[in-house]
Amino acid sequence: MSQLIRLATVTDASEVLGVTLRAYEPIRDLNIKFLAATADLQLVTNNIRRNLTYVLERDGQIVSTVTVRHPWNDPEHFSPYPFIWWFAVDPLYKQKGIGAALLTWVEENMLRDLVKAPAVYLATADRHPWLVSIYERRGYEIFAERVHDGEKIVYLRKILDETLYRIIENKEPLVSH
Repeated sequence: MSQLIRLATVTDASEVLGVTLRAYEPIRDLNIKFLAATADLQLVTNNIRRNLTYVLERDGQIVSTVTVRHPWNDPEHFSPYPFIWWFAVDPLYKQKGIGAALLTWVEENMLRDLVKAPAVYLATADRHPWLVSIYERRGYEIFAERVHDGEKIVYLRKILDETLYRIIENKEPLVSH
């Protein structure tokens, strides 16, 4: 069994769409209005073109995907840090560590080590029965809430580099005495 994490290309859009729609079925069942839950091929293609969309392949098949929106490329940014968006794992691969592997790789290798992002954030519906607790177990902490399209949204942040985060948030001087 081979596993590969890579950036998605527009030629992956159809496969990314399939994984996303299958993964977001519980969101649709809960009547939570997330864009990814009802995405179409054009929306996925645009997402891949505009943002950094990563996929995890198992034996050449995409089984998980996550998009990172950077604040400089996101007019609706809510925080100065990268935003995890459209995270999905094919239901056939849930509870196998696939999503955790992809998310950890993106957080550590791409965001912390390459981009030097001190933190990352994401959002989910407050009424979703399990997502907030899953992210909290991964080290995310709630830092804000707001209502968006009639839905209470919870924003969770994970600090990736404590020293850099404290400097940027002005909680620590740039030069110590």
